[in-house]
Amino acid sequence: MSSYLAKQQAAFKSDAMSAAPKVATKRNLAPPAPESAPSPAPSNASNASKSESKDPKRKREVQNVVYSQPAATGYGMEAFTQVTYVIEFLKKKNEPKTFREILEYLSQVNADERQKRLIARILLQHERVYHTPDPNLKVQSWDSGTFEHKPIINVRTKKDLIAYLQTKADAQGVSVKDLKDGWPDCEDAIDQLEAEHKILVTRTKKDNHARMVWGNDPTLHHDVDSEFQVMWHEIELPSVDELVRKLQDAGQKPASEDPSKRIKAAPKPKEKKKRAPRRGGKTTNTHMAHLLKDFSHMKR
Repeated sequence: MSSYLAKQQAAFKSDAMSAAPKVATKRNLAPPAPESAPSPAPSNASNASKSESKDPKRKREVQNVVYSQPAATGYGMEAFTQVTYVIEFLKKKNEPKTFREILEYLSQVNADERQKRLIARILLQHERVYHTPDPNLKVQSWDSGTFEHKPIINVRTKKDLIAYLQTKADAQGVSVKDLKDGWPDCEDAIDQLEAEHKILVTRTKKDNHARMVWGNDPTLHHDVDSEFQVMWHEIELPSVDELVRKLQDAGQKPASEDPSKRIKAAPKPKEKKKRAPRRGGKTTNTHMAHLLKDFSHMKR
């Protein structure tokens, strides 16, 4: 029996010795990729074959791609940009222009008709553009008529400015910036009207440019003799402290009194509010009233 076990042990050792180099060769191979490393993306063909093999009923998604034209034309944004240039062009020229002349300025004469129609539609609906239909046509087309810049304030002469100020129902001034939108060189006319006392002007401190304009009545202006002006400036006025003292002696309150120097009354201390006595709740044990009476006064 012992010889049989010895043979088995020897056979096991020999098998282990023969298998050792094979195991070592397998272990020397490159280690597997870590779990965090991304696996290479399989091809579309392999993905499709796998998905079809797993789920034969599942249909492949069909992408609606049109190859006959670009996906994004950008006509809208480009048209609005072109309209901005058109408004500046009309403002500079200050006269009606046909749509053909506008296209020539934009170098868009040979552009796509769809883009031309979009520019014309934006101009027709723009609040800063005035469109005049063609009187020779009974039915207007999309590019007929003339286009003209529509300023914020439709004033271009001194006479127009005086008339516009006289028609204002409120006392709010007119911004010179809004006037320049339709009348770029209005500052010289404003200076002349101010010298004639027909308007009132407020100016910037830095550059002395006109900022706001109001209407004025020149009949209310009266020239004062220069001799009287000299006499007026030679009058010696009392000091401010003396004026305040005289007004206080007369029982009047001076307007130049410094409010910070007034004697303020001392603040009254806040009175603490007394807490109201707590009201008892509703008595529910009235049947035990004879047991809850206070009999302490009966003690000796």
